[in-house]
Amino acid sequence: MSDEAVEDRRGAPRWGRVAAMLLAFAGMVAFAVVLARLTLEPSAASEPMTHSNLRPGDSIGDYLGQPAFRDTVKQLGGNVLLGVPFGVLLPVLVPRARGLLRVAVVTALVMLLVELVQGALITGRAFDIDDVLLNTAGALLGYLLIGRRLGRAVHPRRHHWWHRFTKRPATVPGER
Repeated sequence: MSDEAVEDRRGAPRWGRVAAMLLAFAGMVAFAVVLARLTLEPSAASEPMTHSNLRPGDSIGDYLGQPAFRDTVKQLGGNVLLGVPFGVLLPVLVPRARGLLRVAVVTALVMLLVELVQGALITGRAFDIDDVLLNTAGALLGYLLIGRRLGRAVHPRRHHWWHRFTKRPATVPGER
């Protein structure tokens, strides 16, 4: 048997799991670079317009109420899209982070940290709780559309020792 055909305990080919993990890691690194460029670069031109938002829904309402539809889509859609890679890549990189609630919590914590740094240290940027909510919504969307299946494909469910006792014994044809 060749080394490429060797399967791990869960039945998935090792090379496939390793390749998927490496691709997910490279994707997460690329995403981190994009996230840093989009959120952590100073914007001196927008400094007079920035204000922190601690009330959920305020910024979303402001964007929905403005006449420029393109800016609304750019701000709201951009924040949702910014969260999607978390929902897709997190279940592949960290199997224990699988699940709707876990993806939401991890994404919210990471984005909360980004917003805190943005508001405290970056010129022309401010903390906005709505950004955290929209990013988390994007992560959940990515998880539901792709991440859940992708995570299970790379990391199939584990069979624990107690599953031996919960399986029904195989019946012999003709017996009841």
